[in-house]
Amino acid sequence: MTRLVGLPPVIGPETRLLVLGSFPGVASLRAQQYYGHPQNQFWKILSALWGVDLVGMAYDDRLEAVRTRGLGIWDVYGACEREGSLDADIRHAELNDFAGLMRECPRLQAIAHNGGESFRHARHTQALGLPVHKLPSTSPANASWSFERKRQAWREVFAASGLLA
Repeated sequence: MTRLVGLPPVIGPETRLLVLGSFPGVASLRAQQYYGHPQNQFWKILSALWGVDLVGMAYDDRLEAVRTRGLGIWDVYGACEREGSLDADIRHAELNDFAGLMRECPRLQAIAHNGGESFRHARHTQALGLPVHKLPSTSPANASWSFERKRQAWREVFAASGLLA
């Protein structure tokens, strides 16, 4: 299997909520962009929550919009072995340094796991002493949840963290 290295965190001093995925898929790694698969609903959900067309923006502008609003993006795994994009195929994964990230995000108030694979590591994020939420995955593999149902679940967590206008 191929050893893969993830993406750096998208954070800033104003980060109040950190969304953790599991590990970038093939399309995201190729593009070096979080949620780079066109069928992933992450950017569409954020667009709906904030009333801003993030999908139509250049990637760097998306990241600036995220940071400005107090959202951070990262993954639970910093590296792993995997063929393809499925979480079920992840092997020999290394967790990211969540405690180290806390030092860079002094205003961090909560952590939200994007999907079940990420949430499997909630014990590590709960150890930081912050509220931890489980969000429905934005992955195209999570077809059992409608877009509206996902949006509502994400809205509740974003509202609780003060990330809605």
